[in-house]
Amino acid sequence: MRIKGKRIKVSRWIHGGPCVVRVEVDAVIPDSDPSEPCLEPHTVRWLDKLHRMAEAGEVDELAKAGQVYVRRSA
Repeated sequence: MRIKGKRIKVSRWIHGGPCVVRVEVDAVIPDSDPSEPCLEPHTVRWLDKLHRMAEAGEVDELAKAGQVYVRRSA
């Protein structure tokens, strides 16, 4: 399902156990409610998949999607 409206890029941070990844995703400013950008269902599913990968510590796979930051203990 595609939402009608203006398409823009937004950054999203995905936090997992050992790492954090920053990705750029497509968002839509809907014609029906331009108060804030929203994400389409396929984008939300992709972000959910990235979150599971971050929880599992799959740093190499996450690096293909965006910038990965590995948490280090103090």
